[in-house]
Amino acid sequence: ATEPDIRLTLPWLLVQLVPSPELWIGSGGTRFGVRWQVTPVLYSFGINRKLSPWRTFIVEPLTRHAGSIELFGSPGYVAGSGAAPGGWMLRGGARAYLPLLDRGETLSCSLGGSAVHARVNARDHVAASYEAGLYTLFGGLGVQVTVTPTAALRSATITLSIRYF
Repeated sequence: ATEPDIRLTLPWLLVQLVPSPELWIGSGGTRFGVRWQVTPVLYSFGINRKLSPWRTFIVEPLTRHAGSIELFGSPGYVAGSGAAPGGWMLRGGARAYLPLLDRGETLSCSLGGSAVHARVNARDHVAASYEAGLYTLFGGLGVQVTVTPTAALRSATITLSIRYF
């Protein structure tokens, strides 16, 4: 096995700026939002043992969806303001990906947890969030459901995860 020659390029960086759309559902109603993701470090336990299991920032889809654990940051924007979160939100957490069909190429899932920071009524709030996701098309398309049970940020978020590589 040969290590992949993967490096940051301008076209790759530009497509990473395209966000994934989401619906934020809380006591204040349903709002549209967008979310980006950054993966500073990932450890893959599902790839060929002759390859390095570590990736930083740039992760091949099959390396992620064949089985891995990652740390992630996820800035997002939710339309609206007032008593419910509106504006910028920031999540940081850990997520595990597990292959379900064809080593994750056809279907994979994820489970994770994060801390979310948002501003509500001119006050900063931090809460725990839990998430689960299903992915297909080599991990390029998926759906993530995130639940935040803490009172000030109580919500569910459904994100259409779109990944470009």
